[in-house]
Amino acid sequence: MTTPTSYDVHAIRAQFPILSREVHGKPLAYFDSAASAQKPQAVIDAQARYLSHTHSNIHRGVHALAQEATEAYEGAREKVRAHLGAASTREILFVGGTTDGINLVAQTWGRVNLSAGDSIVLTRMEHHSNIVPWQMLALERGFDIHVVELNPDGTLDGDQFEQHLNRGPKLVAFTHVSNALGTVNDVKHWTARAHDAGATVLVDGAQSVPHLAVNVQELDVDFYTFSGHKTYGPTGIGILYGKEALLDAMPPWRGGGEMIGTVSFENGTTYNELPYKFEAGTPHISGGIALGAALDWMNGVGMASLTAHEHVLTQHAHARLANVDGMRFIGTAPCKAGVVSFLIDGVHPYDLGTLLDQLGIAVRTGHHCTEPLMDKLGIPGTVRASFGAYNTVEEVDRLAEAVARAAAMLR
Repeated sequence: MTTPTSYDVHAIRAQFPILSREVHGKPLAYFDSAASAQKPQAVIDAQARYLSHTHSNIHRGVHALAQEATEAYEGAREKVRAHLGAASTREILFVGGTTDGINLVAQTWGRVNLSAGDSIVLTRMEHHSNIVPWQMLALERGFDIHVVELNPDGTLDGDQFEQHLNRGPKLVAFTHVSNALGTVNDVKHWTARAHDAGATVLVDGAQSVPHLAVNVQELDVDFYTFSGHKTYGPTGIGILYGKEALLDAMPPWRGGGEMIGTVSFENGTTYNELPYKFEAGTPHISGGIALGAALDWMNGVGMASLTAHEHVLTQHAHARLANVDGMRFIGTAPCKAGVVSFLIDGVHPYDLGTLLDQLGIAVRTGHHCTEPLMDKLGIPGTVRASFGAYNTVEEVDRLAEAVARAAAMLR
């Protein structure tokens, strides 16, 4: 795969104001998009425009600003629906992010459907956000958690996955793309197999929506969640997609304004229709609008072009970094997104990351909120370089040269 000739990465970089700054007197090379992607001017402008010209609370006002804000916010919901290929905006919930989306499912669907004697299936590569909520609920409800282990290259152990499915789990929850390894899981295949086993499926899309075209109806997932800040949008906003029949049957999670139909001390409370039943209180209005702008921006670039460009960067990074003495890649699946995790023999990842920062190069070091994975591998963590639409082959070359130089200094 090669970057399309129409992909002008320098024109794309010019749309990101932060990329023009220096760090420690060096031009910034930002390789931490898996933690949080930078924001194009179009997203910054969309949020600022709302705050400067349109701000009002939504859904409950008859004045012009309230109507304009409501139209912009609900317009963003429709953009998300179209981007994910959902059947209806009733299936699109605004949440605080991927973590919030998973907790919502755990505290609503999970609380109703999971009890002692049941089991769920997770994988070794899960982010803490797709482990801890289920552990918390399991302590209360008494169900079992089974874990799919990994092959040496960082792919899922398919035979073990099948063994766990044969136990008849109620839920299978797994990531589309590993934030620590870059592995792209076959969501369509494992969703079908989970459904064959009678399980409901939740997919963590935090690392997939920024990098891959996703169609929830084609994948047939029951729940799918992602974060705005990894998708060139703001922090504090995200999306939970759920099949309408499931969401309809689930109780609300948080109580308050907006999620109600009627409230009475004498007759109790009735709840609003979807999706508002799950959206209590005043939402992150500017964040939702800016997330819609981020999806517009990504679609303007073209998801296929963006995916192809990041694939080239990932392949080039593996090739260049392989020449560094003592290099050990962590995660070598044949199908990877834009993540390269590695260790250098005799060098602690934190020390390497600190020296790279002095050279103006931003990478992430540590366990990447995948501590069970790192414990299984017997390592303290990795150095992770993750790519976005704005990274260049020249920056990857600069990274490889800096890693070799820093590693030599630290030995």
